[in-house]
Amino acid sequence: MDYKFIENEISKKWVISSPRRAKRNKSEDSKTAVCPFCTGNENMDEETYRIGSKEDISGWKVRVISNKFPFAPIHEVVIHSPDHHKNFDELPLEQNLLVLQTFRQRFETYQDKGQVCIFHNHGKAAGESQPHPHSQIAVIPDFVKLEIPRLITADSKDGLETEHFVIYVPDSSEWPDEVWLRPRQVREYFSMTSDEELNDLARILYRLIQIFDLRHGHEFPFNFYISPHKDWYLRLIPRLKTVGGFELGTNVWVNTQDTRETMAFIKEHFESPDEEKIRRVHQAQYHRAV
Repeated sequence: MDYKFIENEISKKWVISSPRRAKRNKSEDSKTAVCPFCTGNENMDEETYRIGSKEDISGWKVRVISNKFPFAPIHEVVIHSPDHHKNFDELPLEQNLLVLQTFRQRFETYQDKGQVCIFHNHGKAAGESQPHPHSQIAVIPDFVKLEIPRLITADSKDGLETEHFVIYVPDSSEWPDEVWLRPRQVREYFSMTSDEELNDLARILYRLIQIFDLRHGHEFPFNFYISPHKDWYLRLIPRLKTVGGFELGTNVWVNTQDTRETMAFIKEHFESPDEEKIRRVHQAQYHRAV
């Protein structure tokens, strides 16, 4: 085993010791290396699930592989698409839906084996170690008490409602421009999400990340996670600040962004985005990368 779960005897907080993860390829090291997530390199990893052709090894649309540097008994990587560059804000909505359907399938597969944590790291500042867009699924044993915030509903009354979700920014947000998504119909676990809800969620992610592309530039770093507990939600966190000593020492967060302004910006652009400006932002990033 390459990891250990350690509980602090005083605070009762849990730490995962996983020194092997320090050996992962970092984003800057992989620019000239072979990408293990691209088509043609399927034999580099152990596949656990796919959407796409079963006969053609490279004929996949979404692929799930075992994480080579696990910090949990079950730890997988969800490769969003064969495209090395495009993420939720540029992939077709149909592809985003396939990714979310994969999340749901893996959650349902493992929910009796522990706490299913689905999370996405985008950009170096958000902990990304491979630039090919992907998410991760880690199943944490039930004896580890995860300190994941419970669903905040009090602030959602001022949010933006879609057919199946409420998009809102809690007054108690810890990060600038963080956004919460909760189903309008209460669902105990993410695995219970309907096809219609997933379709709506795919559109919301597509639009929100585009909106923040306009605000912070294409390829801005961000994380999101899906709560593994009852009354699930999705929390999207742009990584726009560096955590300081006060926050680390006290666990009291300083948010430098007015949450009302964040919500106003989202409402302004959600239904009427500047598609031409979004396209130019995306193109500018590609020109810099070439």
